Amino acid sequence: MVKKLVIVESPAKSKTIKKYLGKDVEVLASYGHVRDLLPKEGAVDTANDFAMKYQVIDRNSKHVDAIAKAMRKADELYLATDPDREGEAISWHLYELLKKRGILKNKETHRVVFHEITKQAVNDAVANPRGLSMDMVNAQQARRALDYLVGFTLSPLLWKKVRRGLSAGRVQSPALRMIVERELEIEAFVPKEYWTIEADAAVKKQAIEAKLTHYQGEKLSQFTVNNETQSAEVVATLNKAAEGKLLVTKVDKKQRKRNPAAPFTTSTLQQEASRKLGFGAQRTMSVAQQLYEGADTGEGAVGLITYMRTDSVSLAAEAVEEIRGFIAEKYGTTSVPSKPQEYKTKSKNAQEAHEAVRTTSILRTPESLKAYLSSDQLKLYTLIWQRTIASQMVHATMNTVAVDLGCGVGNTFRANGSTVVNPGFMSVYLEGKDDTAKSDKDERLLPSMEVGDVIDLKDIRPEQHFTEPPPRFSEASLVRALEEHDIGRPSTYASIISTLLQREYVELEKKRFHPTDVGRVVGKFLAQHFTKYVDYDFTAKLEDDLDAVARGEKEWVPLLRDFWTPFKEQVETKDKEVQRSDVTQEDIGEDCPKCGKPLSSRLGRSGRFIGCTAYPECDYTRNINGEETSNEPEVVADRKCPKCESDLWVRTGKYGKFIGCSSYPKCKHIESLEQPTNTGVTCPQCSKGEILTRKSRRGKIFFSCSDYPECDYALWNEPVKEECPDCKWPILTIKTTKSRGTEKVCPQKECGFTEKVES
Repeated sequence: MVKKLVIVESPAKSKTIKKYLGKDVEVLASYGHVRDLLPKEGAVDTANDFAMKYQVIDRNSKHVDAIAKAMRKADELYLATDPDREGEAISWHLYELLKKRGILKNKETHRVVFHEITKQAVNDAVANPRGLSMDMVNAQQARRALDYLVGFTLSPLLWKKVRRGLSAGRVQSPALRMIVERELEIEAFVPKEYWTIEADAAVKKQAIEAKLTHYQGEKLSQFTVNNETQSAEVVATLNKAAEGKLLVTKVDKKQRKRNPAAPFTTSTLQQEASRKLGFGAQRTMSVAQQLYEGADTGEGAVGLITYMRTDSVSLAAEAVEEIRGFIAEKYGTTSVPSKPQEYKTKSKNAQEAHEAVRTTSILRTPESLKAYLSSDQLKLYTLIWQRTIASQMVHATMNTVAVDLGCGVGNTFRANGSTVVNPGFMSVYLEGKDDTAKSDKDERLLPSMEVGDVIDLKDIRPEQHFTEPPPRFSEASLVRALEEHDIGRPSTYASIISTLLQREYVELEKKRFHPTDVGRVVGKFLAQHFTKYVDYDFTAKLEDDLDAVARGEKEWVPLLRDFWTPFKEQVETKDKEVQRSDVTQEDIGEDCPKCGKPLSSRLGRSGRFIGCTAYPECDYTRNINGEETSNEPEVVADRKCPKCESDLWVRTGKYGKFIGCSSYPKCKHIESLEQPTNTGVTCPQCSKGEILTRKSRRGKIFFSCSDYPECDYALWNEPVKEECPDCKWPILTIKTTKSRGTEKVCPQKECGFTEKVES
């Protein structure tokens, strides 16, 4: 008879843990959540202290039955789900289900928590169990209730005031507000012209560049020189004063230290994976989960990283000791600081786990695991391994020099440069940055110069610039902004982003978030009429309160009551006061050319358009770009519907123009307005068709077999007729990323072949 039954969340984790715990222990997986709220109104009883009505999730009922069956034969139950609030709630739900079935009578139940899946960590956790934390469970229940109440109350209002089928979320709505407000900033931005004056000089035949900082005794600001005429006058004056020479008036040398970045938190891991690997937040967390749950490295399954949902930056003492020893052996003792590097979290409520995301053993180098990991797993593991190593290495030492160059009386150019004296941690890892357009001039090595030296002036150049609007959010910068505003928690960033994309409130174009027309309207509606509930500070305060519940400092029912009462009143008030036209129409300050009544920007089935407010008496409309629309259909010349022989029309739908049958809805034939083009590459899957360039309904280019649907082979990257030298797959693809440039890449996931393409 099995003495102990251990429950984890995933089958991959159960296989790894089973090998550590011996023969008298059975390990089963819950496959995630086992219960959730009833998917209908009234699942949270607001009149009865927010009592919550749960049901077993259909897809997991068979797993619950399997656990119940195994528990009947076991003496003890060990609940070993993830070490966060969500994991605690899963354990509690499972405990409640088993208790309700009468299976736990006279049997001991334990809660065990580990932050890495290694033999020592798992056995230590089982040897030192605790009870279920109802504070953590209640915090998760409160979070789920809040999300449910907002969704089931606000969504119907959106159906009435905007469009059916829309929904609103408690933490997604402030994130949508961020993206919409950034887009409005960009649209309202007016570029401002400014000029810089650059000098090209030479010292002993080595070219240097310098920038004008003082002119006629005055320090220049960004907009001191703001037009071409003025810049030309400044250049002429400087050339006359210089007479082909510049005088070294000051040499300022400094030594500065650059410290390594802290080990990864969930947020910084998602940001860096986005910058360096091009991974979305969802992809990063999925791969990290696989690394945490374990891989067979030739000596049995083992967890490769610690728990990946955390906002802590601390490392266990034994891990630091191992890391410092490895650094000394591989990089030399000079690369090890005199005492371990320590970091403080920037989060006000660091919780969820006790450690940063790190490798479970620094001795498992990426090279040693190459044969056991997929391409994505190896990339992310390498990133985590490098960051972990670098966080405990000595700082980098840089020499910086700033040289002032006189150009007549009162005129000064400045040249900056730097050299790396000791790269320290930079020899292993350097943190990425978002949206940096800084020139590399400050990083250049300058020749030796002393005060009083006279150097040759080659040219003085005026350079025109324009101020730029703030950049749209990337996944990395959005995650950072969410963290800075305390919106959501480490485990929710990926789901916030995926929800906004799934609801089609935002789109990703060139890895930047653009709000859709519906997203704009919903964002504006919430910002105007539910200002408090999409306010960043309010959302952060609510997260703080939920953290306080998890710590046992607050009660969850009063927290829900304080939120629900005014929120429900606000929804009821807006339902009565706000008209649909107030939300979906916006005056543009222009009169209708047809009837003279005001025009407005309106939201239609296919997005925004300009229409007359006198509709239906006046049917004037035009596209947002100014093109007038006609009620007469555009007939496709010399073609008939291949299904029913009716005329084909050019129609406009949700994703732009397309060709459709005029007999719709009787005939539903549609086709793309743009016909696919042939790449000339034979399909490697069926060897019959050829790869065509196509456009998705959202306008994204992809490549697929001409024999579709018989052959479903498809690619996002352009194929080339070259055999992979590693796996012999008949084609390669051209892939361009910001971090790696343009490469030839094998499209087979299990093959990691890449080759740089020279420009």
